[in-house]
Amino acid sequence: MEDEMVRVLGGADAIVEPLTHNPKNAVTGGIWRVRRGSRSAVLKVLTRRKAGGAGWEHSDDPRHWNYWRREADVYADGLPELWAGSGVTAPKLLELVERDDGDLALWTEDVAGRPGTAWDVGRHALFGRQLGLAQGAAGEVERPWLSRSFLRDYAGSKPVPYELLEDDEAWRHPLISENFPPGLRGELVRLHRDREEFLAVLESLPRALCHLDVWPSNVIDRGGESVLVDWAFAGDGALGEDVGNHIPDSVFDLFLPADLLPDLEAAVYGAYVRGLREAGWRGDERLVRLAVCASAVKYDFLTPMMLAGVATTQVGYGGARPVDAARRYRERGKALMFLAGWADEARRLAGSL
Repeated sequence: MEDEMVRVLGGADAIVEPLTHNPKNAVTGGIWRVRRGSRSAVLKVLTRRKAGGAGWEHSDDPRHWNYWRREADVYADGLPELWAGSGVTAPKLLELVERDDGDLALWTEDVAGRPGTAWDVGRHALFGRQLGLAQGAAGEVERPWLSRSFLRDYAGSKPVPYELLEDDEAWRHPLISENFPPGLRGELVRLHRDREEFLAVLESLPRALCHLDVWPSNVIDRGGESVLVDWAFAGDGALGEDVGNHIPDSVFDLFLPADLLPDLEAAVYGAYVRGLREAGWRGDERLVRLAVCASAVKYDFLTPMMLAGVATTQVGYGGARPVDAARRYRERGKALMFLAGWADEARRLAGSL
């Protein structure tokens, strides 16, 4: 790695700081911030030599949701430049190295700015408009290594104890019974029952180039510009699918309180549609709304995992810090009930379109 640091930073006497990421993904060998004097860069190692967990194994299939070298291909191709002028961009590629051991070293600029995890509703709305401008202008994009059927394959890859949805004892646990809203169980059982219908609806809607991992931890405000990192899942998705991921993920990991979800949804979704229109998109807005609402199916796995995890220590993303269990279950319970409303709206829209 020393020769890489010399080329990128001008010397090997650097400070290496590990960055938080999902350690279960077999594609990610690690992510580090590397500093030398006043200069810094981010190093991400892509690998297929690591065992994954929770269904996050690597794939050599370029269309697979977890194709191991996709992010390197995204940067080498300059794919994010298709969104130029929208206000959404990616970190600048500094160096891409194919190492002797078969790993790929992806060196990118270290973006200084305010992370999405610290944004207020207004800044999330600006990002929504920028994303609408980007996807409305770029439309569908084809590359041989972009993911296909991401949501279906991603959701089906996880080992999930869905049988707990019907387990009375699991629902009686105090962490569940004291923090989940009344009526939530029936709504989530119904969502799971309708899973295939929701996936089929999403696959039938207007398409766009999607990032497919848009959430606050993957976006940074740099002077009003939204810099998206982690393009590992990028590919074909429904127009609106990225928004349908970003809104709930802003709450599930406790970045914003669940009580703000109605305001957040109205602000981000409204701004997204305005961005689409400003970019020249002239489609039926109801189809975009359907994509956003049907995206609730992505979180079908979450309740069974929470039912199974009541006895475990609750930690934040990447396992870096402890989280108050009651707060997490209370906030997620409210958010899941909100998504049950999305699911109902999606059923009505699908029936009328």
